Amino acid sequence: MSTLEIKDLHVGVDENGVHTNILKGVNLTINTDEIHAIMGPNGNGKSTLSAAIMGNPHYHVTQGEILFDGENILEMTVDERARLGLFLAMQYPSEIPGITNAEFLRAAINARRSEEDKISVMAFIKKLDKNMDLLNMKEEMAERYLNEGFSGGEKKRNEILQLLMLEPTFAILDEIDSGLDIDALKVVAKGVNSMRGNKFGAMIITHYQRLLDYITPDYVHVMMDGRVVKSGGAELALRLEQEGYTGVAAELGLDYKEEE
Repeated sequence: MSTLEIKDLHVGVDENGVHTNILKGVNLTINTDEIHAIMGPNGNGKSTLSAAIMGNPHYHVTQGEILFDGENILEMTVDERARLGLFLAMQYPSEIPGITNAEFLRAAINARRSEEDKISVMAFIKKLDKNMDLLNMKEEMAERYLNEGFSGGEKKRNEILQLLMLEPTFAILDEIDSGLDIDALKVVAKGVNSMRGNKFGAMIITHYQRLLDYITPDYVHVMMDGRVVKSGGAELALRLEQEGYTGVAAELGLDYKEEE
Protein backbone atom coordinates (compact mmCIF):
# COMPACT_ATOMS: atom_id res chain seq x y z
CA MET A 1 0.00 0.00 0.00
CA SER A 2 1.16 3.53 -0.81
CA THR A 3 0.03 6.73 0.90
CA LEU A 4 -0.23 10.34 -0.24
CA GLU A 5 -0.46 12.61 2.80
CA ILE A 6 -1.13 16.35 2.77
CA LYS A 7 -0.30 17.99 6.08
CA ASP A 8 -1.24 21.56 7.09
CA LEU A 9 -0.78 22.77 3.51
CA HIS A 10 -0.83 26.51 2.93
CA VAL A 11 -0.55 27.71 -0.67
CA GLY A 12 -0.80 31.11 -2.33
CA VAL A 13 -0.04 33.04 -5.50
CA ASP A 14 1.92 36.23 -6.13
CA GLU A 15 0.36 38.63 -8.60
CA ASN A 16 1.39 42.25 -9.15
CA GLY A 17 3.53 42.13 -6.05
CA VAL A 18 0.66 40.95 -3.86
CA HIS A 19 0.56 37.51 -2.19
CA THR A 20 -2.89 35.92 -1.92
CA ASN A 21 -3.46 32.92 0.34
CA ILE A 22 -5.66 30.25 -1.24
CA LEU A 23 -5.11 27.07 0.77
CA LYS A 24 -5.15 27.70 4.51
CA GLY A 25 -4.22 24.43 6.17
CA VAL A 26 -5.39 21.44 4.13
CA ASN A 27 -5.07 18.02 5.73
CA LEU A 28 -5.83 14.91 3.70
CA THR A 29 -4.61 11.32 3.50
CA ILE A 30 -5.20 9.11 0.45
CA ASN A 31 -4.19 5.45 0.29
CA THR A 32 -4.07 3.20 -2.71
CA ASP A 33 -7.34 1.27 -3.17
CA GLU A 34 -9.24 4.45 -2.25
CA ILE A 35 -11.16 6.98 -4.32
CA HIS A 36 -11.57 10.40 -2.70
CA ALA A 37 -13.91 13.05 -4.08
CA ILE A 38 -13.17 16.72 -3.40
CA MET A 39 -16.20 18.99 -3.67
CA GLY A 40 -16.83 22.62 -2.86
CA PRO A 41 -17.91 26.00 -4.22
CA ASN A 42 -15.91 27.73 -6.95
CA GLY A 43 -12.84 29.63 -5.81
CA ASN A 44 -12.22 27.67 -2.63
CA GLY A 45 -8.94 25.98 -3.56
CA LYS A 46 -9.78 22.64 -5.17
CA SER A 47 -7.76 23.16 -8.35
CA THR A 48 -5.04 24.95 -6.38
CA LEU A 49 -4.66 21.78 -4.32
CA SER A 50 -4.15 19.70 -7.46
CA ALA A 51 -1.62 22.20 -8.83
CA ALA A 52 0.33 22.25 -5.57
CA ILE A 53 0.51 18.46 -5.42
CA MET A 54 1.94 18.33 -8.95
CA GLY A 55 4.39 21.20 -8.37
CA ASN A 56 2.97 23.96 -10.58
CA PRO A 57 5.49 26.81 -10.08
CA HIS A 58 2.75 29.46 -10.21
CA TYR A 59 1.59 28.31 -6.77
CA HIS A 60 3.78 28.81 -3.71
CA VAL A 61 3.69 26.51 -0.69
CA THR A 62 4.26 28.66 2.38
CA GLN A 63 3.65 26.01 5.03
CA GLY A 64 3.05 22.29 5.36
CA GLU A 65 4.14 19.09 3.64
CA ILE A 66 3.10 16.74 0.86
CA LEU A 67 4.34 13.23 1.63
CA PHE A 68 4.49 10.29 -0.79
CA ASP A 69 5.11 7.18 1.30
CA GLY A 70 6.67 9.41 3.95
CA GLU A 71 8.93 11.35 1.57
CA ASN A 72 8.33 15.09 1.28
CA ILE A 73 8.00 15.85 -2.44
CA LEU A 74 7.87 19.64 -2.25
CA GLU A 75 11.44 20.05 -3.54
CA MET A 76 10.81 17.71 -6.50
CA THR A 77 10.18 19.01 -10.01
CA VAL A 78 6.98 18.25 -11.89
CA ASP A 79 8.80 15.57 -13.90
CA GLU A 80 10.19 13.94 -10.77
CA ARG A 81 6.74 13.81 -9.19
CA ALA A 82 5.31 12.23 -12.34
CA ARG A 83 8.05 9.61 -12.43
CA LEU A 84 7.38 8.90 -8.77
CA GLY A 85 3.81 7.93 -9.66
CA LEU A 86 1.64 11.06 -9.57
CA PHE A 87 -0.69 11.91 -12.45
CA LEU A 88 -2.90 14.91 -13.18
CA ALA A 89 -5.82 14.85 -15.62
CA MET A 90 -6.40 18.53 -16.32
CA GLN A 91 -9.67 20.31 -16.85
CA TYR A 92 -8.27 22.05 -19.93
CA PRO A 93 -5.55 19.88 -21.52
CA SER A 94 -3.05 21.65 -23.75
CA GLU A 95 -2.76 21.07 -27.47
CA ILE A 96 0.71 19.98 -28.63
CA PRO A 97 1.05 20.06 -32.43
CA GLY A 98 3.75 17.93 -34.04
CA ILE A 99 3.61 15.11 -31.49
CA THR A 100 1.12 12.29 -31.99
CA ASN A 101 -0.80 10.65 -29.18
CA ALA A 102 1.13 7.42 -29.69
CA GLU A 103 4.52 9.15 -29.65
CA PHE A 104 3.66 11.08 -26.52
CA LEU A 105 2.33 8.05 -24.66
CA ARG A 106 5.29 5.81 -25.47
CA ALA A 107 7.75 8.53 -24.44
CA ALA A 108 5.85 9.10 -21.19
CA ILE A 109 5.83 5.39 -20.36
CA ASN A 110 9.56 5.05 -21.06
CA ALA A 111 10.36 8.15 -18.97
CA ARG A 112 9.38 6.14 -15.89
CA ARG A 113 11.49 3.11 -16.90
CA SER A 114 15.19 2.35 -16.86
CA GLU A 115 17.20 2.13 -20.07
CA GLU A 116 17.12 -1.67 -19.82
CA ASP A 117 13.34 -1.81 -19.38
CA LYS A 118 11.91 0.35 -22.20
CA ILE A 119 8.55 -0.88 -23.50
CA SER A 120 8.77 -2.67 -26.84
CA VAL A 121 6.84 -1.43 -29.85
CA MET A 122 4.66 -4.55 -29.94
CA ALA A 123 3.88 -4.43 -26.22
CA PHE A 124 3.04 -0.74 -26.51
CA ILE A 125 0.71 -1.23 -29.48
CA LYS A 126 -1.07 -4.11 -27.75
CA LYS A 127 -1.62 -2.06 -24.60
CA LEU A 128 -2.69 1.01 -26.57
CA ASP A 129 -5.21 -0.93 -28.65
CA LYS A 130 -6.69 -2.55 -25.55
CA ASN A 131 -7.18 0.75 -23.72
CA MET A 132 -8.50 2.64 -26.72
CA ASP A 133 -11.03 -0.11 -27.24
CA LEU A 134 -12.10 0.19 -23.59
CA LEU A 135 -12.69 3.91 -24.09
CA ASN A 136 -14.44 3.52 -27.47
CA MET A 137 -11.73 5.57 -29.17
CA LYS A 138 -11.12 5.27 -32.90
CA GLU A 139 -7.72 3.95 -34.01
CA GLU A 140 -7.02 7.20 -35.88
CA MET A 141 -6.85 9.03 -32.54
CA ALA A 142 -3.45 7.46 -31.88
CA GLU A 143 -1.94 9.21 -34.90
CA ARG A 144 -3.51 12.62 -34.37
CA TYR A 145 -1.43 15.37 -32.80
CA LEU A 146 -1.90 15.54 -29.05
CA ASN A 147 -5.27 17.20 -28.35
CA GLU A 148 -5.03 19.30 -31.52
CA GLY A 149 -8.53 19.92 -32.84
CA PHE A 150 -10.03 17.54 -30.27
CA SER A 151 -13.53 18.18 -28.95
CA GLY A 152 -13.97 18.61 -25.22
CA GLY A 153 -15.14 15.01 -24.88
CA GLU A 154 -12.22 13.69 -26.93
CA LYS A 155 -9.76 15.58 -24.73
CA LYS A 156 -11.27 14.06 -21.59
CA ARG A 157 -11.15 10.55 -23.04
CA ASN A 158 -7.57 11.19 -24.03
CA GLU A 159 -6.71 12.16 -20.46
CA ILE A 160 -8.15 8.85 -19.24
CA LEU A 161 -6.26 7.01 -21.98
CA GLN A 162 -3.06 8.53 -20.59
CA LEU A 163 -4.10 7.38 -17.10
CA LEU A 164 -4.61 3.80 -18.30
CA MET A 165 -1.35 3.73 -20.23
CA LEU A 166 0.84 5.25 -17.51
CA GLU A 167 -0.72 3.36 -14.58
CA PRO A 168 0.26 5.89 -11.89
CA THR A 169 0.08 5.19 -8.17
CA PHE A 170 -2.09 8.26 -7.52
CA ALA A 171 -4.22 10.20 -9.99
CA ILE A 172 -5.68 13.66 -9.54
CA LEU A 173 -8.68 14.08 -11.81
CA ASP A 174 -9.59 17.76 -12.01
CA GLU A 175 -13.20 18.16 -13.23
CA ILE A 176 -12.95 15.37 -15.80
CA ASP A 177 -16.74 15.47 -16.06
CA SER A 178 -16.85 19.10 -17.18
CA GLY A 179 -18.72 19.48 -20.46
CA LEU A 180 -19.32 15.76 -21.00
CA ASP A 181 -22.60 14.33 -22.22
CA ILE A 182 -23.93 11.26 -20.44
CA ASP A 183 -22.42 8.75 -22.87
CA ALA A 184 -18.94 10.27 -22.66
CA LEU A 185 -19.29 10.49 -18.88
CA LYS A 186 -20.00 6.76 -18.67
CA VAL A 187 -16.97 5.95 -20.82
CA VAL A 188 -14.66 8.13 -18.71
CA ALA A 189 -16.01 6.54 -15.52
CA LYS A 190 -15.49 3.08 -17.02
CA GLY A 191 -11.84 3.88 -17.58
CA VAL A 192 -11.31 5.17 -14.04
CA ASN A 193 -13.14 2.22 -12.49
CA SER A 194 -10.94 -0.20 -14.44
CA MET A 195 -7.95 1.17 -12.48
CA ARG A 196 -9.42 0.60 -9.02
CA GLY A 197 -7.34 -1.69 -6.86
CA ASN A 198 -4.61 -1.92 -4.26
CA LYS A 199 -1.98 -0.31 -6.48
CA PHE A 200 -4.01 2.78 -7.39
CA GLY A 201 -5.63 5.66 -5.57
CA ALA A 202 -7.39 8.77 -6.88
CA MET A 203 -8.55 12.22 -5.91
CA ILE A 204 -11.50 13.36 -8.02
CA ILE A 205 -12.30 17.08 -8.04
CA THR A 206 -15.88 17.67 -9.11
CA HIS A 207 -18.82 20.01 -8.60
CA TYR A 208 -21.53 17.51 -9.35
CA GLN A 209 -22.99 14.32 -7.96
CA ARG A 210 -23.63 12.92 -11.45
CA LEU A 211 -20.01 11.73 -11.90
CA LEU A 212 -20.15 10.01 -8.53
CA ASP A 213 -23.16 8.04 -9.72
CA TYR A 214 -20.69 6.14 -11.91
CA ILE A 215 -17.50 6.33 -9.83
CA THR A 216 -18.55 5.61 -6.25
CA PRO A 217 -16.11 7.36 -3.90
CA ASP A 218 -14.88 5.81 -0.67
CA TYR A 219 -14.59 9.28 0.87
CA VAL A 220 -16.04 12.69 0.08
CA HIS A 221 -14.45 15.92 1.34
CA VAL A 222 -15.91 19.41 1.25
CA MET A 223 -13.51 22.32 0.74
CA MET A 224 -14.51 25.82 1.79
CA ASP A 225 -12.32 28.85 2.42
CA GLY A 226 -9.17 26.94 1.52
CA ARG A 227 -9.65 24.07 3.95
CA VAL A 228 -11.30 20.67 4.17
CA VAL A 229 -14.21 21.47 6.47
CA LYS A 230 -16.13 18.19 6.37
CA SER A 231 -15.50 14.59 5.32
CA GLY A 232 -17.76 11.59 4.96
CA GLY A 233 -18.76 8.74 2.71
CA ALA A 234 -20.61 8.73 -0.60
CA GLU A 235 -23.77 9.85 1.22
CA LEU A 236 -22.18 13.27 1.79
CA ALA A 237 -22.17 13.92 -1.97
CA LEU A 238 -25.87 13.07 -2.09
CA ARG A 239 -26.54 15.52 0.72
CA LEU A 240 -24.67 18.26 -1.14
CA GLU A 241 -26.74 17.55 -4.24
CA GLN A 242 -29.93 18.06 -2.22
CA GLU A 243 -28.91 20.95 0.04
CA GLY A 244 -26.07 22.67 -1.78
CA TYR A 245 -23.21 23.95 0.34
CA THR A 246 -25.42 26.17 2.47
CA GLY A 247 -26.45 23.25 4.67
CA VAL A 248 -22.87 22.25 5.48
CA ALA A 249 -21.91 25.89 6.03
CA ALA A 250 -24.79 26.41 8.46
CA GLU A 251 -23.96 23.18 10.30
CA LEU A 252 -20.35 24.28 10.79
CA GLY A 253 -21.11 27.93 11.47
CA LEU A 254 -19.30 29.12 8.33
CA ASP A 255 -20.03 32.39 6.57
CA TYR A 256 -21.13 31.29 3.11
CA LYS A 257 -23.62 32.63 0.61
CA GLU A 258 -24.54 30.68 -2.48
CA GLU A 259 -23.68 32.40 -5.75
CA GLU A 260 -26.70 33.75 -7.60
